[in-house]
Amino acid sequence: MKKLIIISVGMLSGLYLLNPGFGIFELIPDGIPFIGNLDEASATFLLLSSLAYFRIDLRDVFGSWWRQK
Repeated sequence: MKKLIIISVGMLSGLYLLNPGFGIFELIPDGIPFIGNLDEASATFLLLSSLAYFRIDLRDVFGSWWRQK
């Protein structure tokens, strides 16, 4: 049951980030200063956290590249 909830949260956050309506469905409008992008940041956090639960850790995807420079 827990895996099903995590998969659902990951899929919903991914769908929100893809935003097939091109801005029609927004929880917080992006035009509001300082807090306009909090909904996208939260959806990104939820997506990365749900992927990390299944051992797909993308949080350090640029870490090795950054250390080589």
